[in-house]
Amino acid sequence: MDMADFEKWVYLEFRINLSAYKSKQLHRRINSLVSRAKVNSLEAYVDVLKNEPVQRQRFLDFITINVTEFFRNPKVFDEFSRQLEEYVKACDHQLKIWSAACSNGAEPYSIAMTLDGIMEDKNYSILATDIDYTILKKAIAGRYDQSELKNVSNGLKTKYFSRNEGEYGISQELKKRITFKRHDLILDDYEKNFDIIVCRNVTIYFNDGTKEDIYKKFSSSLRKGGLLFVGSTESMFNYKQIGFEKTSAFIYRKL
Repeated sequence: MDMADFEKWVYLEFRINLSAYKSKQLHRRINSLVSRAKVNSLEAYVDVLKNEPVQRQRFLDFITINVTEFFRNPKVFDEFSRQLEEYVKACDHQLKIWSAACSNGAEPYSIAMTLDGIMEDKNYSILATDIDYTILKKAIAGRYDQSELKNVSNGLKTKYFSRNEGEYGISQELKKRITFKRHDLILDDYEKNFDIIVCRNVTIYFNDGTKEDIYKKFSSSLRKGGLLFVGSTESMFNYKQIGFEKTSAFIYRKL
C-alpha cells in the first residue's frame, strides 16, 4: 500500500479527503503516526486503525488538528469583538453565526459570552461544526479543566461556569444558543445567510486550491456586509477577487 492507497482507504473509512491537505506536511504527520504505532508499513497501520480504538482516535485527532482555547489570541479576539459590536448595532434581524472547525467548543462559547455582553435581547444563534464526532461530544458536554480557561476572566467564570469535581461546566443558558453538528469543510454543503463566520487556523493545512474553494464558499454563505474571521497564521491574498474587503489583519467583510 502506498500513500495514495492509504488516502483512498481513509476517505472510505472516515470520509476525510486527505488529498486536499498539503501533501508534504500530511505525509510527514502520517509517517510519524505510523512510527508511534510501532508498525513499519501503511498496511499494518490500517490494521491498527481498524482494531485499536485508541489509535483510531489518535489518528483522527492528529489529522483534524483539534487545537483551540477560549478567547484564543486575546488581542486579535478583542479586535473581532469590537467589529462584532459595530455589526450588531447596525443589525435589524436575528444574528446568525457559524463557528467552523469549532473543536472542543471553546470558540463558539467565547463568541456567545461576547455577544451576551453586547446584545441586550440575546437575539442570535450560533452553528458550531467540526469534522470530528469525538471532539464534538466534548464541545456539547461543555466541561473544561482550569488550564483550558486561562483566558477567561474571573467575572466570566462566575457568570457562565459552574465548578464540579475540579471541572468547569458551561451554563445551560449559554449552551442553548449553540447548535453543534458534524460538518466537513471540503465535502459538505454550506448553509447560507450567515452574518459572521469564524474559521481560524484551519485552512493553513490545506493545499491552495482547497483553501480558495473554502473561502469562495464562505463568501457565498455570508450576507452582504457579513464578516469572516480567520486565524493569525492565515492570509487571503486574493480576497478582492473572492468578493471581500479587509477590515483588519484577520477580518474580512463581504462586499
